[in-house]
Amino acid sequence: MATEHIKIFSGSSIIVRGLQNLLDDNKIHYIIKDNFESARLAGFGEQMNAVEVHILSSDKQKAEPIVEKYRKEINS
Repeated sequence: MATEHIKIFSGSSIIVRGLQNLLDDNKIHYIIKDNFESARLAGFGEQMNAVEVHILSSDKQKAEPIVEKYRKEINS
């Protein structure tokens, strides 16, 4: 059985940590892809908001309302 991950959010590491807590509370498994830290370790530059949150495509419907609510909170 193949599992497919999709990107649902990107931002700075601090902002992503808030979303991680919400996903943990709702038992949604995720993968964090930190392009900023990877680039820093390799000696390259990258934008600070280059941290991505990926979830299983099967969790998309469950995660979308959580992500939308979180976006509204951080943008207000």
